Parts: sequence; structure tokens; C-alpha cells
Amino acid sequence: MPTSPVWGSRSKTRRMVLDLIRAAGTISRVELATSSGLTPPTISDVVRDLILEGLVVEAGRGASTGGKPPTLLRLNPAARYSVGVLLERNACVIVVIDLTGRQVGRTSFHGTAQMPPEQALPFLADRVTALLDTAGVARDRVLGIGLVSHGPQDRPAGRLLTPQPTGTWYGYPVGPRLAEILGVPVLLDNDAAAAAIGEYWLGAVDPRSTYGCLYMSTGIGGGVVVAGEVYRGSSSNSVEIGHISVDVHGDECPCGNRGCLENYAGPAVVVRQALAIPALAGRLALDPDGTDFLTGFTRIAAAANGGDTQARHLIDQSARYLGHAAVTITALFDLDTIVLAGPSFAVAGPIYRTRLQQEVNRRSFARRAHPVRVVLSVSGSDAAAIGGAVLVLQSELAGNRPTEPRGTVASRATISR
Repeated sequence: MPTSPVWGSRSKTRRMVLDLIRAAGTISRVELATSSGLTPPTISDVVRDLILEGLVVEAGRGASTGGKPPTLLRLNPAARYSVGVLLERNACVIVVIDLTGRQVGRTSFHGTAQMPPEQALPFLADRVTALLDTAGVARDRVLGIGLVSHGPQDRPAGRLLTPQPTGTWYGYPVGPRLAEILGVPVLLDNDAAAAAIGEYWLGAVDPRSTYGCLYMSTGIGGGVVVAGEVYRGSSSNSVEIGHISVDVHGDECPCGNRGCLENYAGPAVVVRQALAIPALAGRLALDPDGTDFLTGFTRIAAAANGGDTQARHLIDQSARYLGHAAVTITALFDLDTIVLAGPSFAVAGPIYRTRLQQEVNRRSFARRAHPVRVVLSVSGSDAAAIGGAVLVLQSELAGNRPTEPRGTVASRATISR
């Protein structure tokens, strides 16, 4: 399969220089040499090549320190783009970002995951193509697609290992099939892990921080980032905080465990609890036969913010359970920051943030050694989709080319469809 011109033979040195420029925003050649430990002649050679390729441009002069003012460098945002796709049980979000991580296009819609994959993926591909057209992004500048969804997953094979939302998705090669349709590499990853790394890339957390992400959409997931890298575990199915047991005598979860957090704190549970309160369900016009739990949860959260005591009790109860998860993940990984990301925090985020901050302040194991901050994601509801696109860029700039799922045969030209 044809590869991106940038993925071909870039040296480790070139990749390091690109990432330093990205992180700094603007930086001089002298500062690059100091930060990288490389010699000035080496920096000059690498920068010259990057400018010739169009990846880096000169951006005026910096402040003089006594001699000639240094020439500043920055990434060329339009040099390359990546696409992030969040495939959720109830919704889909697609974003396009440029080489600096700035969002240049977005769309969202419902219902894709309720279709069989052979119908859903061509539909999804059409939406990706239309968004690229709207954003005016040339196809040869698209590095790849970060497809993020719930787990468990077989990432190298690009397959979901869960029968959700329907049994037809279990084991289906979503990565290879989407790559085949669009003709670009597709990287399958966990939504929570993507949301976590997106915060690092966009500068929302200290790059030296060890931080966790609690991601809540229809379900609950988690991710941990150490020194700018996602903690993966043996099969990249790590930090599934939604499936820790909070009640060893609880009901069996579809995952095989008992008393899972997701079944006590997740949006679907909160909606079902609200439906069991006729007065509340009536006030909020909750649909007892509906499957769009995010919409119902958003109504409950809005009512809680507005002073409805019954709605507030349900959100508080969920937040207390999630606070237990925050303390657990903090103890396991000795975190200094917890980021709350995902659409379920769009309205209810302040309530959860306050409750979780109280819990980690009171109960975290290392609280006497260092504080733990609980913050809301800078990317809001789109955190996972943006993170998916960021994972593609990170793979490019770090030199770890997004793995083309096994069995993928595609022509880059087919993205024009």
C-alpha cells in the first residue's frame, strides 16, 4: 500500500525535532539545539529538510539576546491532517485536525452503531469524505484515521471484541474494512485512551504529569498517561475502570465480572433509576422504551443543575460511585491529575468534578505526599474523537506509524470515492 510521504524514511532525529517544534509552538534553531542535545549543524540540516518538505515554516524573528535576532520556526498547520472518528453505541462524532492539533472540521450523527457493520461503515466513510470536502482538505495530506470505540479490542487486527451494540459487531474487522473503503491507514483504539492522550497533546496537562482520564459516555472507561505515553498493558485493554467491582455480591455484568462500577454509576443506570420515579420521569419526558441513554441522562443532569432535588440525588449517587473509582485509579497509578472527559460530563461535569475532588482529597493513599487535581477536559464531549485524530498525529511525529490492520489492502486514491 502506498505510504504517506512523511512516513517513508524519517530518522529518529527528524521526528524529535518535529515534536519539539510542535510542543513549543514557535522555537529558534538555537533553542532546538539546547532542548534536543543535538549540534547546531545537525539542527540546521534537519530544519532545512523539513522546510523543503513544507512541514515547517519560518515565523519571524525572536527577541535578540545581544546579537542577531533568531529566526523562529513553527509547524505548517496545513501540511498534514488527520481524522478522528468516535463510534459510540448511540452516536458518532467525526473531527478533522491539522498538523498542530487545531480542529478544522466536525460532524456528528446518531444511529450508526445500530446498523450492521457492512451497512454502517460505508455510511461512515461517506460522512468522512463529505467532511473532508467541506473542510477543503486535500486527500494526499490526510495521514490516517483514528477510529475510537469501546473495548475490549484486538487493536493490531482492528477488531472489536464485544457484542455491543449488537452481536454483528463482535470480531468484525472494523479497522481493515474502513481502511479498505477510504484508502487510508486506520488506527483502532480505545475511546478513553484516546481522550487521555488528547489532553496531553493539546497542552491541557503538565507534560511531566502522570495523569488519568475517566471517560463517561454511554459507558465508563479509563486511561492513564505516563510521560506522554498511554499505559497499554499486555493487550491494550488496560484501565477499564468501568469494570472494577464495587460490590462483590452484585449482579453479573456482561463483561463476566460482578458488581461493576458501570452498572452503578453509568448513564443508563441513572436513566433507569429516574424512570422508576414517575414524577421525575414525567417532568423530564423520559422515554421508557428509548435506547438513547445519553439524551435522557443529559435531561437529568440539566434538571440537577437547575435545582431538582430528585434529579440531583441521582447524579450525586452516581458521582459518589465514580469518586470510588477516582480513588482507586489514583492509588493504583499514583496520579497527580484526573481528567473527566466524554459527553456525559458536558452538562453534569461540575457536579462530578466537585464530588470527585472531595473524595480524592479525603481518601487518596498518597494525599499527604502530593495533591490530586480533578479537572474537566478541554475537549468536552468531543474528547475521544479529537484524541483519535491526535493518536494519528502522535504516531506520525513520534515515528510510530499507525499500524495498518492485518489484511488491509487499499489504495489511497479511493478516498475520493
